[in-house]
Amino acid sequence: MNNRYVSATVLTAFLMLSACAVQQPAKPKAKNVILFIGDGMGISTVTAARIFDGQSKGLQGEEHQLAFERFPNVALVKTYNTNQQTADSAGTATAMVTGRKTRAGMINVAPQVLRKDCQASLDNHLQSIGQIARGRGTGVGVVTTARVTHATPAVVYAHSPERDWEADHQIPVAERERGCVDIAMQLASANVEVAMGGSRQSFFGANNGGNRLDPDANLAKDWLEAAPNRRYIETASELDDVQRGEQVLGLFSDSHMTYVAELGDNSTEPSLSQMTAAAIKVLANNDNGYFLMVEGGRIDHGHHDGKPGYALIETQAFDKAVETAVSMVDLDETLILVTADHSHVFTLGGYSTRGSPILGYVVENDDHGEPKEAPDLARDGQPYTILSYANGRGAVTQMPRPKPDTGIHALTQSLVPVVNYNSDGSIADQDETHGGEDVALYGIGPGSDGVRGVIEQNLIYDIMIEALGWI
Repeated sequence: MNNRYVSATVLTAFLMLSACAVQQPAKPKAKNVILFIGDGMGISTVTAARIFDGQSKGLQGEEHQLAFERFPNVALVKTYNTNQQTADSAGTATAMVTGRKTRAGMINVAPQVLRKDCQASLDNHLQSIGQIARGRGTGVGVVTTARVTHATPAVVYAHSPERDWEADHQIPVAERERGCVDIAMQLASANVEVAMGGSRQSFFGANNGGNRLDPDANLAKDWLEAAPNRRYIETASELDDVQRGEQVLGLFSDSHMTYVAELGDNSTEPSLSQMTAAAIKVLANNDNGYFLMVEGGRIDHGHHDGKPGYALIETQAFDKAVETAVSMVDLDETLILVTADHSHVFTLGGYSTRGSPILGYVVENDDHGEPKEAPDLARDGQPYTILSYANGRGAVTQMPRPKPDTGIHALTQSLVPVVNYNSDGSIADQDETHGGEDVALYGIGPGSDGVRGVIEQNLIYDIMIEALGWI
């Protein structure tokens, strides 16, 4: 074969490839992004919630799918912080919205800064997708069932070297004098379109039912007066009156919102689905699109309390919020991502027969593969539950082991009685801890094809930014 023929062949192939490249349509871009974060919703939680939700619908449960499990794209996400193998929510949420991993306990502050170091933090802020969106005229919203000043929602609008500085009384005097501002105050001046959740106490002084240093403080009033077309609400019924194009601050409880499992008939709190729907309604008015974070914040708290029934009901409510969003948006122009910030030391064990109530005891099959009539017994003669924790409040510290409780409100037995301490050395609590394994990321809509493989948590930011075309 002569060189002239080879050169002609190579040139023809190059021209054909170039023509194909020119003819390929541009990848669709997202106008809107909704980031759903199930706080503490590890893979074992998703599995148990799938079964729980299915059984609540009269199914055996294992064959069921949650709404977000039907998304076409899935990845595994590595959650570690720069200084912790098992992560906390401030560092993980920061990674998702800034593209940079950082230390545990810090909100949108670079990892070279030490936790609680106000002075260093002021010069080392990380820019979040919320800030970028505001600079581009894009709408910004945050919805949570936790305090709206809590670690995960705070990354949308705030910077802090300490996640616990939610109100001014929580910041040491010296750090306030250096210029650090509490998270509630930062929200009051952040100019986001929507902020809904708990934390009323952080916005008011004692004379208005709160805990700010100034007894007459009223950040909600200050926020209302700072711009036109704003609405402050405290009840679900007021949520119904929210209009497109308004800015809305909704504080529905003094601290975290009430567990779904503990809501009474006379509750005035909206559901996560109701808040999500209202947020989308408000934000959809923006011609430049929007970024919305929705957090199922109390999934995490149910696990910390050692009550899987609470965590699963919260996950079920979170899934309904995802379903609500999917029904309201145009998936040709809206990227929806569903993930968790971290996992928990929560597991499903034993050899339960198919369809066993997920909050009950392990009931095994007999030698013929048929369900036994009674729960399986451990070596100590007691039954054991399908769901359990490696550590936490339900740790067995006496022998013989008592018979475990079951059901929605049960404190589930665990192995290790871990203890958290206050700064003065006193025992604070025995909360169950986070887990360090990977979590899942589910995606649908333009740009969701980037949801694949095993990825670092900070790459979630890249997926969102690329989908929006903000590179």
